[in-house]
Amino acid sequence: MVTRVNDEFETKKFGDLPVDTENKAMIFPLFSVAKPHMRAFHLSWFTYFTCFISTFAAPPLLPIIRDNLNLTANDIGNAGVGSVAGAIFARLALGAACDMVGPRLAAATICFITVPAVFLSSMASSPTAFFIMRFFTGFSLATFVSTQYWMSCMFSPKVVGLANGQSGGWGNLGGGVANLVMPFLYSFILNKTPADTPFTAWRVAFFIPAGLQMFSAYAVMLFGQDLPDGNFLQMQKSGAMHKDKASKIVYHAVTNYRSWITAIGYGFCFGVELAVTNVVVYYFYDRFNLNLNLAGIVGALFGMVNIFSRSSGGWFSDFMAKKFGMRGRLWGWWTVQTLSGVMCIVMGRMNTLSSTIAVMMIFSFLVQAAEGLTFGVVPFVSRRSLGVVSGLSGAGGNAGAVICQVIFFRGSQFKIEHGLTYMGIVIIACTLSLGTINFPQWGGMFCGPKPNVTEEDYYMREWDAEEQEQGLHRVSMKFAEGSRNERSSKVISVTEEEDSTPTPVNNV
Repeated sequence: MVTRVNDEFETKKFGDLPVDTENKAMIFPLFSVAKPHMRAFHLSWFTYFTCFISTFAAPPLLPIIRDNLNLTANDIGNAGVGSVAGAIFARLALGAACDMVGPRLAAATICFITVPAVFLSSMASSPTAFFIMRFFTGFSLATFVSTQYWMSCMFSPKVVGLANGQSGGWGNLGGGVANLVMPFLYSFILNKTPADTPFTAWRVAFFIPAGLQMFSAYAVMLFGQDLPDGNFLQMQKSGAMHKDKASKIVYHAVTNYRSWITAIGYGFCFGVELAVTNVVVYYFYDRFNLNLNLAGIVGALFGMVNIFSRSSGGWFSDFMAKKFGMRGRLWGWWTVQTLSGVMCIVMGRMNTLSSTIAVMMIFSFLVQAAEGLTFGVVPFVSRRSLGVVSGLSGAGGNAGAVICQVIFFRGSQFKIEHGLTYMGIVIIACTLSLGTINFPQWGGMFCGPKPNVTEEDYYMREWDAEEQEQGLHRVSMKFAEGSRNERSSKVISVTEEEDSTPTPVNNV
């Protein structure tokens, strides 16, 4: 994490913006490209979107790739696991990188590192090579962490749920676009270019997502900005910013149990989405005897719901916070994610194409909305270790995908419809863990806040006495002041007069 310090120990970070930009951080004009807030939004979601397309370019072409490389059911399952497993560790690393060097450089770096794997996918000649390429391509999904971190830097607590949900949702949209576009791209290359054999056409098709990913990395570097008042590295070199210690950033993230609960929760919403994205086209192709293009269209519907579903979850999180504070965010998250588990069970029980599609759409909306609700809570877990906490939660999503893929969709131990049913039961069970999240200043699902505990008390504990003497903790104090809307409306009404005058930091 980086803070800006001057002689008076004034700080700027994570929504602590200059007077002329503070109002911009509290609104969200979706179709604006104004610098720095909305430009960062569009660059972040587009980068994540292109990485999602790269990672899931293969599944909609599996019927062709399977025949070309002689893939067995186990080979396909292993490759699916590999595509989401690598990002577990990549997301952890990228979270720390965001805290140290900023989201812009972190996102561009992981894109440049992984794009060769996308290009080389076209050269795979064996099941092993196919697995390796999918494994390393999947590292690019770590850009989700930089996306959420960037939005939490740019926008205030009042709209952070919407900003995180919208950017993450439009990024996840890449999975649906891949399912929709790749079969048609393959058909076009097969029929309209010299690559007129099936086993050549699918290979050429991989150059398109690779090119898009490379373009997005350059765009982030050329046009992005880390914070409302500048880029991390430039401000470090000028002496305007203090660089935090990596050991303390990691320590405060891993010792906060809420980080691990959000990781579990995210594992069974985003992890579920990844697992289903890996099998949905293959499922409709085999079970309902659809042709490749039509199966791709139907499968794309699952991911295309991200146009509005994840942002709806983020908006709902912010709405619940206005009414009921943090406790509202938690109850909203639990309710939506539990309902997604119910619909997952129902989808596995459907026997007709039309009913399966209808239930899939509802299930898709709910599971993706739960993702938005997750990152309505994550930014409040820690301010000093925001990047690592985001990385842990994001890694939990990929870990959940691995678990679901290995248990329910790997090989032939379950039919896919049975795997969906069992996975829904696990979603409901694991979502119960959200009931253990409790913030002493705001409460949790089943209990209210502790008496006389303030936001400043919670965020102050991440800074030792020496750091407080240097004034480095004041960035957290500024966020604490801005996060008082996470109190329930009753608490706000009681303490409104008290909070109208900021508490001096040395009295906290």
